[in-house]
Amino acid sequence: MLKLRPDSASRPQPPLAQFRCAGPLESAYVKEKHSLWERAGRQRRVPLCWLVAGIASIVSVLAASHWARADNLPQQLGLHSGRDIYQAACAACHGANGEGTPETTTGFVPPDTFPHFNRCDETTPEYTRDWTAVVRDGGPARGFSQIMPAFSGVLTRDQINQVVTYLRGLCAEKDWPRGELNVPRALLTEKAFPESETVLTTTVNTKGPATVSNELVYEKILGKRDQLEVAVPFGWSHQNSGALSGGLGDIAVGIKHVLFSRLHTDDGKPIYDSTGSILSFQGEVVLPTGSVDKGLGTGETSFGVFGAYDQLFPAQTFMQIQAGANLPLHTQNVPRSAFFRSAFGKSFSGSQELGRLWSPMVEVVADRELRSGATTDWDVIPELQVTVNRRQHIRAALGYRIPINDTTGRPRQVMAYFLWDWFDGGLLEGW
Repeated sequence: MLKLRPDSASRPQPPLAQFRCAGPLESAYVKEKHSLWERAGRQRRVPLCWLVAGIASIVSVLAASHWARADNLPQQLGLHSGRDIYQAACAACHGANGEGTPETTTGFVPPDTFPHFNRCDETTPEYTRDWTAVVRDGGPARGFSQIMPAFSGVLTRDQINQVVTYLRGLCAEKDWPRGELNVPRALLTEKAFPESETVLTTTVNTKGPATVSNELVYEKILGKRDQLEVAVPFGWSHQNSGALSGGLGDIAVGIKHVLFSRLHTDDGKPIYDSTGSILSFQGEVVLPTGSVDKGLGTGETSFGVFGAYDQLFPAQTFMQIQAGANLPLHTQNVPRSAFFRSAFGKSFSGSQELGRLWSPMVEVVADRELRSGATTDWDVIPELQVTVNRRQHIRAALGYRIPINDTTGRPRQVMAYFLWDWFDGGLLEGW
């Protein structure tokens, strides 16, 4: 929605350079034209900022044919920073400070997904690459409203990155964890970033007892640095009698807290190519809701604690580490145990780094009972996560768990999950 603002240069101005996005227009002639556009918008029930955007787009195309070096229009108009471009091209609908322009001014009802860039709780969990894709290709590129136009024909890649960097700075509270630190979820290793999502994980034995185990996890961000997590396991297995039995497992309820997070940005690179790290701690209680006879529970209340650390390297390469312990109230029937999880991976994408995201990973995991003479069981899990829909808030992963040592009684397993990041929209949205 690029409108024109005055240019102090003495050379003849193209028509587009007579308008600005916010504030009074610069001449009686322009004011008269603006009034006519506004009246036409009301008569046709077309939002004013849509109408102005369309006219500005046509004018910019015509100007490009007659004005030297119009391939860099913002520079020609004296727009030299992300803030300048935002105020000229975006503030009419999104507001001077990212708070959103009133409906009485824009002439349209904002969709439910309309962003408020100054709301840290709405913006910081999101990925900068998604914002960049929407600015470049328009709202439909990520399954959002078509009222958001594409700016790829007006802004260069560097200018789009400048605008997005400016948008990221409209959140005044800097201690919120940034979305870039939300690395792709592994099958077993729990990441440090707090999330609002639902994940269904299924594990199937490829040999040995025919068993299908599932876990439904609900996660919700609480404030700046906390997350509620509820894990509900359930499954089915063949008993010695040959009968198939199933039911609910031991339900776990936990709270995660971010202890530290930092994103390192480089002025010469987009924010989505940044590096950084995040550290969190989680405590949980596991309730004995599963049947011991069916092999679905321990019959003992226990507590779980773990720390999670994620490191983001250059070129969208990442590492995740998780370590913790399971501590039952009574150890007569269930021993205490410790575990270690780690994942190493890299994300790839098409469409000039903004398309569908493919994230191959390798997990190395270990479990050990805390008793004399116990052995440490090591497994490796090669896996792949992929974004499924255009908005990329629906993801799926598939992997194969292979025991490395002490393989007797430990079958290989196929593992998969389906992830819905409901913070970014409904299950059927963004396709």
